[in-house]
Amino acid sequence: YQDEIKERPRVATLIGALANYTNLSQGAKEHENEEQGKTKQMEAVKMSTIMGVYLPCVQNILGVILFVRLTWIVGLAGIMESFFIVLLCCVTTLLTSISMSAIATNGVVPAGGSYFMISRALGPEFGGAVGILFYLGTTFASSMYILGAVEILLNYIAPIMTLFGPFTGPENRAALLNNFRVYGTCFLVLMSTLVFVGVKYVNKFASLFLACVVISILSIYAGVIESAFGPKTTELCFIGNRLLKLSGDMRCEKFYNTTVGNDTILVSRISNFMLTFITVHAILKLQLKHMNSTIYNTYCTTGMVGNATQLICDPYFAANDLQQLKGVPGIASNVHKDNSFAHYLRVGAPITTDRLKDNPAADVQPPELGTGYRTWLVADVSSSFTILLAIFFPSVTGIMAGSNRSGDLADAQRSIPKGTIGAVLTTAFIYLSSVVFFGTVVDGALLRDKFGDSIGNELIVSIIAWPSKWVVLIGAFLSTVGAGLQSLTGAPRLLQAIAKDNIIPFLKVFGRGKLNGDPTWALLLTCFISLIGIIIADLDVVAPIITMFFLMCYMFVNLACALQTLLNTPNWRPRFKFYHWTLSFVGMVMCITLMFISSWYYALVALVIAAGIYKYIEYCGAEKEWGDGLRGLQLTTARYALLRLESRPPHTKNWRPQLLVLLKVDENLQPKHPQMLSFAQQLKAGKGLTIVSSVLQGNYLDSYPEAQAAEQELKKAMEANKVKGFQQVLVSQDVSQGLSSIIQTSGLGGLRHNTVMFGWPHGWRQNPDPKNYKVFLDAIRASSACHNAILVPKNISNFPSRNDKLEQGTIDVWWVVHDGGLLMLLPFLLRQNKKRTLPYIHCNTQVWKNCKTRIFTVAQLEDNSIQMKKDLAVFLYHLRIDAEIEVIEMQDSDISAYTYERTLMMEQRTQILQHLNLSKRESQREVIQRSRSVRFYSPNKTASETDQYTTESPRVAPTDGEDTDSLTNQTTEPPSDMDQSQMTWTPGKHLMTKASTSASGTRSGFGNLLDIVPQSTNVRRMHTAVKLNEVIVNKSHAAQLVILNLPGPPKGSNESREANYMEFLEVLTEGLDRVLMVRGGGREVITIYS
Repeated sequence: YQDEIKERPRVATLIGALANYTNLSQGAKEHENEEQGKTKQMEAVKMSTIMGVYLPCVQNILGVILFVRLTWIVGLAGIMESFFIVLLCCVTTLLTSISMSAIATNGVVPAGGSYFMISRALGPEFGGAVGILFYLGTTFASSMYILGAVEILLNYIAPIMTLFGPFTGPENRAALLNNFRVYGTCFLVLMSTLVFVGVKYVNKFASLFLACVVISILSIYAGVIESAFGPKTTELCFIGNRLLKLSGDMRCEKFYNTTVGNDTILVSRISNFMLTFITVHAILKLQLKHMNSTIYNTYCTTGMVGNATQLICDPYFAANDLQQLKGVPGIASNVHKDNSFAHYLRVGAPITTDRLKDNPAADVQPPELGTGYRTWLVADVSSSFTILLAIFFPSVTGIMAGSNRSGDLADAQRSIPKGTIGAVLTTAFIYLSSVVFFGTVVDGALLRDKFGDSIGNELIVSIIAWPSKWVVLIGAFLSTVGAGLQSLTGAPRLLQAIAKDNIIPFLKVFGRGKLNGDPTWALLLTCFISLIGIIIADLDVVAPIITMFFLMCYMFVNLACALQTLLNTPNWRPRFKFYHWTLSFVGMVMCITLMFISSWYYALVALVIAAGIYKYIEYCGAEKEWGDGLRGLQLTTARYALLRLESRPPHTKNWRPQLLVLLKVDENLQPKHPQMLSFAQQLKAGKGLTIVSSVLQGNYLDSYPEAQAAEQELKKAMEANKVKGFQQVLVSQDVSQGLSSIIQTSGLGGLRHNTVMFGWPHGWRQNPDPKNYKVFLDAIRASSACHNAILVPKNISNFPSRNDKLEQGTIDVWWVVHDGGLLMLLPFLLRQNKKRTLPYIHCNTQVWKNCKTRIFTVAQLEDNSIQMKKDLAVFLYHLRIDAEIEVIEMQDSDISAYTYERTLMMEQRTQILQHLNLSKRESQREVIQRSRSVRFYSPNKTASETDQYTTESPRVAPTDGEDTDSLTNQTTEPPSDMDQSQMTWTPGKHLMTKASTSASGTRSGFGNLLDIVPQSTNVRRMHTAVKLNEVIVNKSHAAQLVILNLPGPPKGSNESREANYMEFLEVLTEGLDRVLMVRGGGREVITIYS
């Protein structure tokens, strides 16, 4: 193996490189060591499952929702529905954790965490889209944590810090949100600065924040246990069954003191709904004392009714008593019966309790009381199962924290599954038990009081806690701050990983950072996006946004695992074995279901964002080959489709041209006529199969590099012309054999070409070697033998490019013989180009859209041209093709001298090239000299016409005539014998006699050519070609494109007949700018049936 070792690494070298692999950016570790003054790189201590995965996941999962919203969710949804909400979310994350564990243990997961896993499993397009969504979700999560920290600080720890006056109650909601915006921005600046200074400081505080979370939860559990021995002292005040907010020194007592004369009267109940009537003398002397100790000054006032002064009160207040209930009756009470079922509220609906009854009253506010006097609490937002689900789901996110630290783990493939699944189960138990405890300990009305206004703005979980509410308040505040720091730390690194992969070009700048690898620019963008969430300021609005982003990410994690498992690729060998594709599929379905249940319009927005990023990466992103599962799915799907696709030709209704384009390359291995690709694109418009092929003459072993280079050039040309398809280059000793092999073998199974397109061999007349057009004829024969349709564009350099647009004109179809209907289908396909402006849709502009279709058909003498036109109109009507119809009557006229001259010159050229072994230049000069020495005169032609026809022979090649063959280079081949059969014809003898006389001075060796008499078959064919060409030029000289039948080539290998065939085609298409010759494949391609 000595030769192999020189080019391939030794096993020891490979193993050593893998063992020393690190996911740190280059130079980061060295920079950190230099900062600490270390000259020798020290090996970092690897973390265990508990410290590296379990505790970080627990810290990220348990967050602000547990402390500030879970009690509110339980109060509205009830114990049963709240339990189901939490269980649904936890099961979703558990299934996602199982899928993530399988992916994470199927190899090393570098920086990027979930993004790396998804992108390498589903490809760069899906990976980039989901990576951006996960980044946005993590960034908005930082906003949610900051808003939660500000809410705890302002509402429950230091209300005195308000900047915009009172902020409690629904009436002061604007002031509350403004406080959140100001303090949230300050928190964001401070926390971002800490992250910018160094991540190591954030990591040092992580343990403190985690300890606060654990202590707070234990304190809540201790408070629940304590409530079993007696209720808390917290009292709630109700009027009827409506929960009241008491401010200042207001007491929950319904009485007032009045002095009438020298007597003091205690009025303890109002007997009417609207008024309390006292004698006029008593009212005049009425003095209200100690009004601040009651709530009558809020719900009652005095007013004049006629000439009498009366006491006017709110109807509901007058009809119901004031009552008090324990806010935390304890776990031993029966409060769970009232909290078992849902109590969803609309905006403005009063918060009530089922433990009390009320007396209904008219909902009328007396004008004497003004507005906004009612102090009973109302719902600030509408609630439902879906809304609460969207708000709660962010509290179970954070399962990716362990996979993001895979490089710091002692054994990542063992720690990630155990730690992540263990953390999910632990936090699920905490959430589920908290739902049950909150519903069995706290009164339902207090649970529905979101901000604790009824108990003096206290955090509800804090009044449950033991030994002090400050344990929970401080712990909740620090834990939310810590979670926010973790989000601000992780989000920029995720964006940096996406930017470094260079799949989204405009994000490249965010891959830069400090010398130690910290993402500075990504941190700035993260702060800006997080500021948007803070400006929203409403935690209940920000949470559903996060829900959508995380659910999208988790959905694709499950999809990646299910896909890899079903494909069963050889590289799919995860160490974590407790997974199954059904679990991943169920997890994916649950994620999609939760997205649309939570908020269908948010879900649609998230899907649109993901689809937009996907298409952008597909169009502009760098091409990456990561061996992703999506590529494997494509291969498996393609195999399945090919096996299902029948090998026999498709039904006529499904027929469309599946093109095989044969191109010749120049000395630079570039396509010689790229206009053929443009025309193929116009014909296909991105639909169906297109294969672009070329043949290089030579030995494959020697020409392999040239073949690869030519294939790349073909690919570039296809991309430049927006042709979707495949390219292939074949190396063959004989070009004709190579083309035959391509025509026979291109395609796979039922996905094969049915149409072959190749160019016309310009300049074949000037080349004495018949090989230059023999390759063309061999390609026609091979295509016909394979029952493929044939398209031969002539003067291809004059065809419009894909960016041109023909404003007017016609596409003329000359239908001489029926050949399957392809001639009538081609104009329809060319005019079907639809203009699309989106940059990622490869479609040409409307090149032929404005061109009308005209169909000409030829009638013989025995045909009824009028009936033919009617029948053709009916036929086109049933075909649903709009076209003008014209029937051309060909008169059977005498053969002209010009026709005879063209035939004679054709046969003379064949004889000259057959008997003389000259070089290309000598042969061309000899033919031109000989043809000029022969002049013919016809009495039926004018002098100008005679001169015109004379100068037309021999014809001069078109401007692109330097190419002697559109398919191959020049090769030589011995000529074959000609058919010497002749016939006697009097006009021919007369003309030949005159020709012999005029050419008496010709040098010896050519004398025998003057005795040639053209064959009658050739003369007749030439006569047909000339007459038909005259009609076509007369009718279609201004047409944008002329489509006509391509006659079949002569059978056998008779060189003279082959040369005559080429001459006939030249005469037939003479004087036309753009010609497309078409030959059907022997089957119908268009039908009148649906």
